[in-house]
Amino acid sequence: MRIEPLSLALASPLSTARGTIDTREGFLVTIDHEGTRGVGEATPLPGWTESLDKCRTALDRVLDTDDWSAALDALDGTPAARHGLALALADARSRAAGLPLYRHLGGDPTDEIPVNATIGDGSVDETIAEATAAVERGFEALKLKVGARAIVEDIERVAAVRETVGNDIELRADANGAWDHETARAALDEFADAGLAYVEQPLPADDLAGHADLRGRLPIALDESLAIHSVERVLAADAADVIIVKPMALGGPNRARAATLAAREAGCEAVLTTTIDGALARAGAVHVAASFPDPLAAGLATADRLAEDLISDPAPIDDGHARVPQGPGNAPLEDG
Repeated sequence: MRIEPLSLALASPLSTARGTIDTREGFLVTIDHEGTRGVGEATPLPGWTESLDKCRTALDRVLDTDDWSAALDALDGTPAARHGLALALADARSRAAGLPLYRHLGGDPTDEIPVNATIGDGSVDETIAEATAAVERGFEALKLKVGARAIVEDIERVAAVRETVGNDIELRADANGAWDHETARAALDEFADAGLAYVEQPLPADDLAGHADLRGRLPIALDESLAIHSVERVLAADAADVIIVKPMALGGPNRARAATLAAREAGCEAVLTTTIDGALARAGAVHVAASFPDPLAAGLATADRLAEDLISDPAPIDDGHARVPQGPGNAPLEDG
């Protein structure tokens, strides 16, 4: 195994629960599996995964092994490190099989998957302008950021977007845990008139019971809650209609796929997204989404959040869809 540091500047600063960051740092993980090279990406984001230092320490512990099963077990508890190795292993195995990763995972042939556009928390006019531009670029699903403004303003913004884009565009709202229970109930009651597909993380991450109580007004999606609760715990609590699946935070494409399968078996849906990762991890998430029939629009139109990337985008966005890489493995390996 070879571990190489990576550093990707962001196009604009990213606000997280741990502060603002302007660079995504992590590691490329390269392995040789039965004579075939595989490359993975371990890009930790504290709050969702382990720290950068803990990620490196964990990878160093398995540096000299070729018992991949034992190595993956040893990386439990450090999901970004595990993601790097798991993606490298999946890449190598699907290359050896001569299949694109999504086919190796069991998916049927497909060229593209739908993705959503994310609309910021600007004024009514700014929100309408962003939404209109996204629809003109071919997006059929829009996720509106809410929760940073007074609830009456968010209600106005959502209603204005629905009136502008019409009823054929799917609208989602993401509150990032900003509301208390009373505010969330009021928002969901008002948003129902706009026909939202779901409201993401209306309450703080730890409040599974509160989210379960909100269900029925509008579908509820959980994102940040999966950083502190297992998928199994969220499903057992009946706290969500949709889970937001981040392979980097779960520990690899195999675990992301298992989470999606578990959600579907429980009558829940899943939306694939990333923690603003580089091209290799982003391609891996596209493959996971493409391995399922009729996936919901994924949150993977994020390449423009990076000022630089690891390789040329293997899953570019066009007309509201991400192209699914068709060559063997996860993504084309450039520069040798």
